[in-house]
Amino acid sequence: MEKKSGRKRNQAQKKSGDMVKIIFFGTAKISEIFLENLCKSSHQILCISQPDKPAGRGNKINPTAVKAFAQRNNLELLQVEKWDMETIERIKSFGADIGVAVSFGRLIADTVFNLPKFRVFNIHFSLLPKYRGAAPVQYAIANGDTQTGITAFYIEKTLDTGDILLQEKIPIQINDTAGSLFAKMIPLGLEIMNEVLERFKSGKTEAYAQIGEPTFAPPIKKEEMLIVWASSARVIRDKVRSLYIDKPAAWTMISNGKSAGKRLKIAQMSILKEGRSINKECGKIIAFEKGKGFVVSCGDGSVLIELVQPENKPLMRAWDFLQGGNLSVGDVLK
Repeated sequence: MEKKSGRKRNQAQKKSGDMVKIIFFGTAKISEIFLENLCKSSHQILCISQPDKPAGRGNKINPTAVKAFAQRNNLELLQVEKWDMETIERIKSFGADIGVAVSFGRLIADTVFNLPKFRVFNIHFSLLPKYRGAAPVQYAIANGDTQTGITAFYIEKTLDTGDILLQEKIPIQINDTAGSLFAKMIPLGLEIMNEVLERFKSGKTEAYAQIGEPTFAPPIKKEEMLIVWASSARVIRDKVRSLYIDKPAAWTMISNGKSAGKRLKIAQMSILKEGRSINKECGKIIAFEKGKGFVVSCGDGSVLIELVQPENKPLMRAWDFLQGGNLSVGDVLK
């Protein structure tokens, strides 16, 4: 497979000053980063985003990240509820050369992805066909993978199944969280997006079929973020770091003691012990480590909890949380 260094890609990008008409499909915050990069070149862009939705406390309706960026930068914007004829005709009238999709969040109709001259390609945060779906980075970390990557592929009717235009790998470090891994993957994704655009400008549209058994990474539900202390120390540690993007999401309930009934989010932990022994008291706090945090017994082994976010409180060191008398040795997390 042909590869170029980031330096060579940047040189290639600078050589071409031709204006390209691009439809950009995106909704999430990460989409905005890719849209901003496209705006640095002389492209004409039509932005397509999902409708605004309520979020946060009070369910306040806020604009999508792509909508907000488009409005700040006077870009043409279309928010799509459904792919009706009026919407399709408006997209068709734009006369796009290429379509780019990054975290759009819904399937694009074939009547739409076939409109641009070079169709629509997607930037996906996994080595397809592995981890098709909405949460590929989280699943890669949760499963203890040592590498992942970026895939640029043609969009098809079915989810993340299209032919691959370009794919490159990136290692996953043992201390990576979903947030730190995204931070490393985004620059690679930008390079790949720009290289594919340059290839299209040169008439290079070759792609190859996905090879291998597909796996899936569907959206993670809130109840799936609950820590199952009967799991092994390694599985629990990987789950915690997989759910930390900009804030912790893995959680547990304190079942007894001063803080009984309160939810505690776990942001960081390390494995203290692992093996093949099965513990009967999973989730039990078995020790404190001065200046560090508290030790919890797992189904196999134990972990040291180092960073936590108590209910309705900011992120803090686990040792500082203990100073308030919130937990005692013998308390149980469930």
